[in-house]
Amino acid sequence: MKNRWSDDKAAQFIKNNAGSRGEDLAMGLYVASLIGAEPGLVLHGGGNSSVKTTHRNLLGEEVDAIYVKASGYNMACMDPNGYTGLDLQYLHKLRALSKLSDAEMAGEFLTHSLDADSAPPSIETLVHAFVPYKFVDHSHPDAILALTNQRGAKKILREALGEDVVILEYVTPGFKLAKAVASELENNPDASAMVLMQHGLLTWSDRAKESYQQTIKLVSLAEKYLKQNALNPLVPVRSTPLHIARKRLARVAPVIRGLMAQPTGVPDLPWERVILQPLIRRDILNFVDSDRGKRLALTPPLTADHLIRTKSLYMWVDNPSYDDPVAFRDQFSRAIRKYAAAYDAYIKKHIKEMPEGVRRMDSFPRVVLLPGLGVICTGKDAKAAAITRDIAAHTLAAKAQIAAMGRYRGLQEKDLFAMEYRTLQHAKLKKEKSSPLSREVALITGAAGAIGSGIAQVLLEQGCHVAVTDLEGELLSELAEELKAAFGSRVMSVPLDVTDPKAIEAGFAEVSRAWGGIDLIVLNAGIAHVSSLSELNLDTFQKLERINVEGTLLVLAEAARHFMLQNTGGDIVMVSTKNVFAPGANFGAYSSTKAAGHQLARIASQEFASMDVRVNMVSPDAVFSHGARRSGLWMEIGPERMSARGLSAEGLEEYYRNRNLLKARVTARHVGNAVLYFAMRQTPTTGATIPVDGGLPDSTPR
Repeated sequence: MKNRWSDDKAAQFIKNNAGSRGEDLAMGLYVASLIGAEPGLVLHGGGNSSVKTTHRNLLGEEVDAIYVKASGYNMACMDPNGYTGLDLQYLHKLRALSKLSDAEMAGEFLTHSLDADSAPPSIETLVHAFVPYKFVDHSHPDAILALTNQRGAKKILREALGEDVVILEYVTPGFKLAKAVASELENNPDASAMVLMQHGLLTWSDRAKESYQQTIKLVSLAEKYLKQNALNPLVPVRSTPLHIARKRLARVAPVIRGLMAQPTGVPDLPWERVILQPLIRRDILNFVDSDRGKRLALTPPLTADHLIRTKSLYMWVDNPSYDDPVAFRDQFSRAIRKYAAAYDAYIKKHIKEMPEGVRRMDSFPRVVLLPGLGVICTGKDAKAAAITRDIAAHTLAAKAQIAAMGRYRGLQEKDLFAMEYRTLQHAKLKKEKSSPLSREVALITGAAGAIGSGIAQVLLEQGCHVAVTDLEGELLSELAEELKAAFGSRVMSVPLDVTDPKAIEAGFAEVSRAWGGIDLIVLNAGIAHVSSLSELNLDTFQKLERINVEGTLLVLAEAARHFMLQNTGGDIVMVSTKNVFAPGANFGAYSSTKAAGHQLARIASQEFASMDVRVNMVSPDAVFSHGARRSGLWMEIGPERMSARGLSAEGLEEYYRNRNLLKARVTARHVGNAVLYFAMRQTPTTGATIPVDGGLPDSTPR
């Protein structure tokens, strides 16, 4: 483990952060940033740090204070507001209590915070308060956990770390652990650190740098010991090439995602879907393809800290039939039923310990291991699934290290349940708000233009995961970069030519590998051309026909195959045009080919209904741009229209605005909102068209 301390960077942290709460907290924040940046020390809000200092109250009195990382905050990217300040003297008095419930503890933290607007502090606040040093750091190092989760762990830890480290058997985090830590320190006043069995590492000092360096030193010793004693590493019984695993993932991901969806009982929105995040790496394939992989994978987790993300056990699928979709579906269905039955029995066994007000989780797995493919992790959105994926990756790597040198020893089931259904842990989940489309995936063709980008933005604002597709090039790259800057991991870009069946198949496969499948397909790709029928070049007409008609047909066909695999319904929205209902002179190629595509979508609404796939259309008029992104259609036809009417670009937009009944400027966002109406399934509607044109008297239907 690399020591990343820099006196210059520490000084910069003080300069940037001392103004709000002082130098002590700025130094603690620097250490937290160093620890938080190391995935081998903490993951996704895990671990915590604290600083003991003073606070001047409104009366001008200096009082002893402790600032502790707030619950759920990520140490890698905190600012001073990520710490919660509390009255240290009062917290010391709590040690005299014989017991303290989570609710009582949370109440004491609330009433003795230094700022009423502070976030709830870490569950380990009292551990930090009872350790009599200025700086205290608590991490969950993979290497330390790989030593604690073995038979004979105490002897191993002594050999690896030395005699001046206290080893504390597992104690439930919170008040009980805080008292146990305080007692151990009183009995071992010269100890330099403490290992918490199946939990993590505590280091401390009156200097921030020393506490951090002690963490790095001990983790490095643990890593060295693991490496030296890895005498029996996992050996795969087969060697699955990475490209084969990825190919299999694309084939079965929609099946997995469909089977992991849960029925809601709501006719219009019958499924609560999940987003998948795959874990396909050489070390992971070696794990699932080894003779000890299954036994190791189905042992309890390294630590109970992340159970609300991963659950207490993973799911394993024996001998998956990747080349037989029907057989694979049956295998996976049986595996889910078996897992659910075991999870229900686990809940029933411990139901008396379920805290009041805590809702039991569903019976589905969060982590699935598949020999010959890798690991699939699930979540309510890409962020949640990625957290589970990262935790699983570190867990499996540590278990492989343990297997290389000894026998695994995990936590008892009662301890797992106590943390998986702990009120303070579930409070973290309640803070994570869900958007209407956070569990949905959309694919948009022709997304790099004005309308496509507007639709993408509207869907993303509602929490949707969106794959923007278009011809490969600068326009698509710029759009993806712009959207990712605003919406992060819920955006992906896929070069896709709708006239190429192989490109369409590859595009669907790429989205399936990323998120598991697709729920909404927006058919937006299209081109226009201005010409009278008498002068229309046949090659030009056929170019429009290939994109506007054949492209629609090819995407519809691939969508049908995809939805059959996923088997949870879906939606298709075609961006049609008012020209289907009110064609214009010199616009025959566009009007006729868009009408043919529109008719294909209407036919699809009949053919796909049995799969609960709804196919609808939106029919916009005269959308000139979306922000700085100009409409490709209007760049094509605008000059002719301006010339024919003797108008400027601004005058042309005004002309089209004035010709509709509402005198409305039709925008890409309006079109996006119409797509959103269908995506959110407000009514049981299919085969319908929503005009988005301000009301054109000669355009039907209305």
